[in-house]
Amino acid sequence: MTSIKQVQVTFDCAEPERVARFWCEVLGYVVPPPPEGFATWDDFTRSLPPERQGASFACVDPSGVGPRLYFQRVPEGKVVKNRVHLDVRVGTGLVGEERLAVLEAECARLIELGAVRVQLLLADDENESCLAMQDVEGNEFCLD
Repeated sequence: MTSIKQVQVTFDCAEPERVARFWCEVLGYVVPPPPEGFATWDDFTRSLPPERQGASFACVDPSGVGPRLYFQRVPEGKVVKNRVHLDVRVGTGLVGEERLAVLEAECARLIELGAVRVQLLLADDENESCLAMQDVEGNEFCLD
């Protein structure tokens, strides 16, 4: 029998806290409590060697259902399209103009947070409409 595994989604990025806080706003996630013995994440960060300060950040689904998101600083910038991306499911069950209106409303909200609209992909014989976007560091995701 195969056991069910938990997954964590990891983002390579230049500014882990900035990208994490963007995704908290997108998904309704929260920053978990700091490690035991530290009153705040700032206290914990100051306890690290300078080269590790700001090197990672995380956010979690407050309901405990969704995967933990982990953001790690890497030296190289993003240069190619992601091979894996998140689909943010805001239009589930909706079709036509009603779906487009929901996608556009969420797109406008995310643009205010620093996201970039890339392309509206209209419904075809196999898929409903979705909106391709990029987060604050250019990582692709879709509003679906």
